[in-house]
Amino acid sequence: MSDAYRVSMVTVDGGQTALGSAAVQPYTVIADRPASAGGRGLGFNGGQLLYLSIAACVSNDLYREATTMDIDLRHVRVEVDGDFPARGASSTPISVVVTLDADADADADALDRLLAEVDRVAEIPNSLRGTTPVVISRAESGGAAT
Repeated sequence: MSDAYRVSMVTVDGGQTALGSAAVQPYTVIADRPASAGGRGLGFNGGQLLYLSIAACVSNDLYREATTMDIDLRHVRVEVDGDFPARGASSTPISVVVTLDADADADADALDRLLAEVDRVAEIPNSLRGTTPVVISRAESGGAAT
């Protein structure tokens, strides 16, 4: 596994609030449950983080692909909607709506081609479109997974 994509979540202060971090970057994010569900309401829940990862991937890929297509993006907004309708349920269909503001040289056809390319190559949406095996295992006290 590449350290670039190794992440961890560790609970803090004896509760459900957890601090997420990446192995090779000093970035962190707070995950929690809403106060109404027994958490402290201090951070994103898992579903929100999943949808946020889709938005981040699409946003990053829009800028990457725009560069290869000589499109000067000035502003990008990515909104992701979905739901988990019941305990243990998979996500409902996920809607991703992108708003693009580009230089005057980028016409609607160029922006449509850009969005089509990002739809084709965006790793997180592509990972969710098929089946991605997920193995959950317990770590022994020494830190090794069982």
